Amino acid sequence: MKRAIFPGSFDPITLGHHDIIQRGIKLFDEVVIAIGINSEKKYMFSLEQRQQYIEEAFKDEPKVKVVTYTGLTIDFCKEIDADFILRGLRNPADFEFEKAIAHTNRKLSKIETVFLLTAAKTSYISSSIVRDVIRNNGDYTVLVPKSVRVN
Repeated sequence: MKRAIFPGSFDPITLGHHDIIQRGIKLFDEVVIAIGINSEKKYMFSLEQRQQYIEEAFKDEPKVKVVTYTGLTIDFCKEIDADFILRGLRNPADFEFEKAIAHTNRKLSKIETVFLLTAAKTSYISSSIVRDVIRNNGDYTVLVPKSVRVN
């Protein structure tokens, strides 16, 4: 089985993430959306909310599994027998950042990273932009899957 993990904080999941996952399920038998837990980071949404948003967005997709993890991504890959890390690239800065991580991960574990370019229509979206729009009472709904609704 070709299993890939798509790691991130997903605070919140965006249409860009959603696009990468939808395209990833065509490449892999299973895509594990792995929500990283970092106690040092301040999140807008609780872990439970983030997990619920993602599960709801992919409730009809049997090839997607949503989990949480702590520690190194490569250690989690080994734990769940995933040979690939799936990542999306929006711009050259993403590439440079992700390339260094991918080289390190492969050196430490032999786990390959597969990069997909984000769709042009979602390449400008980031979770930090979505959070800023929410904080300022803007219409964030055009940037996230329908499952993400802030009360």
